[in-house]
Amino acid sequence: MSKKIQAIRGMNDLLPEQSPVWQYLEGTVKEVLASFGYDEIRMPIVEQTALFKRSIGEVTDIVEKEMYTFEDRNGDSLTLRPEGTASCVRACEEHGLLYNQTQRLWYTGPMFRHERPQKGRYRQFHQIGVETFGIASADIDAEVILLTARLWAMLGLTDAVTLQLNTLGSNDARARYRDALVEYLTQHLDQLDEDSQRRLHSNPLRVLDSKDANTQAILANAPQLHDYLDDDSREHFARLRSILDAAGVSYEINQRLVRGLDYYCKTVFEWVTDKLGAQGTVCAGGRYDGLVEQLGGKPTPAVGFAMGVERLVLLLETLERIPSAVLHTVDVYLCAVGDGTDQAALLLANQLRDEALGLRVLTHCGGGSFKSQLKKADKSGARFALILGDSELSAGTIVIKDLRVDGEQVTLAQADVAAWLNEQLYS
Repeated sequence: MSKKIQAIRGMNDLLPEQSPVWQYLEGTVKEVLASFGYDEIRMPIVEQTALFKRSIGEVTDIVEKEMYTFEDRNGDSLTLRPEGTASCVRACEEHGLLYNQTQRLWYTGPMFRHERPQKGRYRQFHQIGVETFGIASADIDAEVILLTARLWAMLGLTDAVTLQLNTLGSNDARARYRDALVEYLTQHLDQLDEDSQRRLHSNPLRVLDSKDANTQAILANAPQLHDYLDDDSREHFARLRSILDAAGVSYEINQRLVRGLDYYCKTVFEWVTDKLGAQGTVCAGGRYDGLVEQLGGKPTPAVGFAMGVERLVLLLETLERIPSAVLHTVDVYLCAVGDGTDQAALLLANQLRDEALGLRVLTHCGGGSFKSQLKKADKSGARFALILGDSELSAGTIVIKDLRVDGEQVTLAQADVAAWLNEQLYS
């Protein structure tokens, strides 16, 4: 017997019992995005490797260690996208969507990074991303944060997440701080953890993210980023905070929040939770005013974020914040018992779908005893079983059994069933 082929480690199947929660999350996100007037864009999952090297930075962990990169048959170096921002910028620039225009865009889909799989971190993972272009003022920074805050409210997660906020200043201010940080940390080089020693000259701001206790103790006396900010960045950050304060969105200032990608400037933010252990970031983003020019376009201000679908699903499940209706994908299970009832059941199910829009009807197919069909009806999660037997077929009626509440069965004319179900399920 040949060996069974299994999924690649860290690339998971989404099973039928899991998909309703994903649909609920994705549907809620789309509803919020539509209410803010954002348009969807879809990009390919494979891009030229140079796109990510130029945008993310060649000395980042993503490019050095985590990208799925290969040569195609023409000898071109291609990469499965590890994040969506660079692809979105490439698509917008390629199709002329940026110059002298403003755009508010969103996308969703799989991303790929070769990391050690663990709960909440996978090699194929899914993100929903938002990117805005052409607006330099702090009000758009505030808008994308207010958008996420509205999403948490709709999902019932407001009390489970905390907004961490920082500003990196201009590229010049960031460079001055980088030099001061390197000078300070060099004096303590032998006390830093191995990753921080490696990052010190290639990407020193990432040292601020270190989880090593000794490194964090050293950082306690390190230069502070906000001491190196330019006036414009200070004013931008003050305006952002003023809008968030007026909107009642609470936040924490975290001067060690720098994000892991080279293209960020000014505003950076993360929504974090303490309900998922080590994988606590569920949404993160910021401003990246130089990226479009870095990839060959005209200077274009931009700000955006990405949220991890797997982590948000895990958070909803952990906190049991999923509406019960989401977990039950069927309203009615239609049992067909007796010769000639199978065709009539299919036609009746279609009639009910026409007359009761949104009604979810699962029709039994394949025959079987009444007892076995009723067991399947109960297992389906449906509220009601509709029973169509020989006598009901002849009389033009249907028997309705409530599967969740004890009570008498109801017999109705088939023409009256849709209205009755509407009243029971939606009133």
